[in-house]
Amino acid sequence: MTIKLLKGFLATIALLIALAYTFRYDYLFKGIRETYLRGETGSTIDDGKYFPSNLIVKGNPKPWEKDSLYNKKSLPKDLVEDLKKSKTASFIIIKNGKLLHEEYWDGYNQNSKTNSFSMAKAVTVLLTGKAIEDEKIKSIDEKYSDFYENYKNVDFGKDLKLVDLAAMEAGLNWDENYKNPFLPNAKAYYGKSLAEAVFLCGFKEKPGTKFEYQSGSTQLLGFALRKAVNKPIAEYASEKLWKPLGMEQNAEWTKDDNGMEKTFCCIQSNSRDFAKLGQLFLDNGKSGESQVINPNFLTAMQTPTKLSNGAYGMGLWINNDAVVKHYYFWGLYGQYIIVVPEKQMVIVRTGTYKNQPKDAKGRPVQVGFIVDEVGKNY
Repeated sequence: MTIKLLKGFLATIALLIALAYTFRYDYLFKGIRETYLRGETGSTIDDGKYFPSNLIVKGNPKPWEKDSLYNKKSLPKDLVEDLKKSKTASFIIIKNGKLLHEEYWDGYNQNSKTNSFSMAKAVTVLLTGKAIEDEKIKSIDEKYSDFYENYKNVDFGKDLKLVDLAAMEAGLNWDENYKNPFLPNAKAYYGKSLAEAVFLCGFKEKPGTKFEYQSGSTQLLGFALRKAVNKPIAEYASEKLWKPLGMEQNAEWTKDDNGMEKTFCCIQSNSRDFAKLGQLFLDNGKSGESQVINPNFLTAMQTPTKLSNGAYGMGLWINNDAVVKHYYFWGLYGQYIIVVPEKQMVIVRTGTYKNQPKDAKGRPVQVGFIVDEVGKNY
């Protein structure tokens, strides 16, 4: 009886494996291996080392100049409690272009590289703007079918523009669900082929008619960018951002088995270097005397769209409803690069804040709280 039960069990397992490969759910095996078998229940900010990646090479490092008051003033008690409760790994404040405060928890430090998650979406849009400036792309309003001609024959595909992808108005048949392993996000994150994950998803609405946050949109934008610049996006990021901004470390951009970067997520970098991406906006696209990117494109990124009800621009989340207006890069579990123009501040927070509360427009409540607390005390 025991042998029969064992044979039955093994036959069932073999059938499930066969079905997984038949219906293209074989990425689940990697998901299980890199989560449950490591004692995790899902993705983490330390995932980078378990996936292949392309290197974003730094140039000559330009370390942050420290403010005369660097780390001389403790963070407000309420803010510290919130940061600890939300499992914060790092917290950095840049003011007037200088490092004012930095603090780390749970073994992380200034050299720790963690997963950007969706903060990479804003980087992808930035690089698209640079490709337009370099005349690799005609404009942000260029048709997607100019890059992939078959989109002319896809329902709604002929209407799709790059701006629809950047502004989350693409109308893809994509459910942005991070918990269901059978939906597109898991396939894009753990799967072998990003092309298979996004090019086959199709459309449910006409592009440019509705705001819906979809990681597939930024991945499609990444494919167009990769085709336009004709080189790995990580290499282009090195040339156009990491080297000009004087990043202190090389970064890694997670890729699929075909070498394509996951442009919807997954740049592994440290918090000081993340802060330089925010400072680029405050400095109107400059790094020192060098004009890194056209400031008009940065303005377009931080301009809220009507369809998002003022909550999103191109790659950036926006809160102009707040007393102190701000906009920010936002990644899963509360990775933030927050830009506060009227305070001349950039605030970076990384960590693992699961199930974080959101406001009526889908924005994380924690960001507004951080801006208020830092603004009152620094």
